[in-house]
Amino acid sequence: MTRPDRDADSRETPAPRVRYDKWLWAARFYKTRSLAAQAIDVGQARIGGARVKPAHAVRTGDEVSIRRRGIVVEVIVTAVSDRRGSATDAANLYQETPASVAVREAEDRARREAAAFEPRFAGRPTKRERRRLEDFLNEP
Repeated sequence: MTRPDRDADSRETPAPRVRYDKWLWAARFYKTRSLAAQAIDVGQARIGGARVKPAHAVRTGDEVSIRRRGIVVEVIVTAVSDRRGSATDAANLYQETPASVAVREAEDRARREAAAFEPRFAGRPTKRERRRLEDFLNEP
C-alpha cells in the first residue's frame, strides 16, 4: 500500500507551537519562566478564559488574559517565539485589545488621582524641621 506522492507546495506546514510559560516569558510578561508557570498554575494567566497547564501549546490567534497588580490585560497572540529578545521584539508577539487598553488606562488614571490626595512624607524630618515642629507644639 503506497501513498501517492504529493507536491511540496500542497503540504501544509504545521503552525509553530510554543509552551505557554515560555511564550509568557518571551513576551516579557514575567521575568522568569518559573514565575510564568506559577502564574499559570494559580490561574492568573489564562488562554481563552480557561485555565491551562504551563506546557499548553500557544498558537497565533489565541486570546490570552493576564492578571497583574489587580489589572486584567487581554491580548491576542500575533506571533510565537521561544526566545526572549528585546522589548520591541516582545511587543511584536501580541496585540492588546482596545477594551483592555481602555480599562488599563482608566485604572492608571484612578491610581494617579488617588495618589495625589494621599499625604506625602519625605521621610524623617531634618534637624531644622524638627526644631520648628517642637517650637510650634510648645507654644502656649
